[in-house]
Amino acid sequence: MILFGKKKVKPSQKAYAVVTGAGSGIGRSFALELAKRGGSVVCADINLEAAEETVKLLEQEGAKAFAMRCDVGNAEQVNHLAETAEILLGHPVTLVINNAGVGLGGKFDELSLEDWNWVMNINLWGVIHGCHAFVPKFKKLGYGAIINVASAASYTAAPEMTAYNVTKAGVRALSETLSAELRKFNIKVNVLCPTLVPTNIIKNGRIPGRYSKLADHALMNYALTTSDDVAKLTLNRLDQDELYTIPQIDAKLFWLMKRASPSLYTKFLGTSYKLFK
Repeated sequence: MILFGKKKVKPSQKAYAVVTGAGSGIGRSFALELAKRGGSVVCADINLEAAEETVKLLEQEGAKAFAMRCDVGNAEQVNHLAETAEILLGHPVTLVINNAGVGLGGKFDELSLEDWNWVMNINLWGVIHGCHAFVPKFKKLGYGAIINVASAASYTAAPEMTAYNVTKAGVRALSETLSAELRKFNIKVNVLCPTLVPTNIIKNGRIPGRYSKLADHALMNYALTTSDDVAKLTLNRLDQDELYTIPQIDAKLFWLMKRASPSLYTKFLGTSYKLFK
C-alpha cells in the first residue's frame, strides 16, 4: 500500500487504466485482473478486433471497458490514446501499462537494419511514447503509476537475440531511471522481466524458421507460469511499491548470476553457446 495524494491506496485497485497490447497474452491478463480489482480499462491494440474481444471479457466481469486501435510505435497515435482514454473513462488515467511488444531473433549479421528499426519502434519507442504521453498527466494529477513490460532478456543477453535484448534492456533502464526521477511526484514504476510466458509473441514476431516452431513449442508447453499469474503478481508488486517483478525461478536465477559476476556470466554464456551450436 502506497501514498497517493493524501490517501493510502493501491494503484491497481479501482484504477483508471490504459493497457497497450491488450488484445492477447499478458496485456489481456492485465486488463482482466484490473477489472477484477474494480478498475476501468481502455484496451489498446494494433488489432482492434482483438482489443474488442478483451473488452467483452471485461464487461462480463462487470467492468467499464473500451477498445482502441493504437500503433505504439506512432507517437501521435499514443498521444491520441492518452487524450481519448481520459474522455472515455470520465476520469484522469491513473495507471498505464506499456505492454505491447514483438519478438525478433536471429544472428546479429543476419538481421537487417529494417528488422532493427521494426523491433526498436515497437518494443522500445512504444514504451517511451507511452511514458512520454502519460507522465505529464500524472504530474498534473499529483499521482500515477506505470508498468513497463520488459523481459528477462533485458539482462540474460542470450545469443541470437541481439535486437530484442537491446530493446528490453532499454525498457528496463528507462523504468529504473523513471522510478528514481518520478518518486518525488508520487508516480510509481514497476518493470516486468519474465522468461517464458505463453503468449503470441513468437507467432506475431520475426523468428527464423529454424527456431520459430521450437520457440513457440517451448513457450506454450514449458513456461513456468501463466500470463494471468504474471499479471496478478506484477500488480501486487506495484501495490507494494516494488520496482522489479521477476516472476519465475529461472528468471530469478539468471538475475542473481548476472548481478553476482557479470563477466563470468557472459563467459559462461559464450562457452555454452559454442558447445551447443
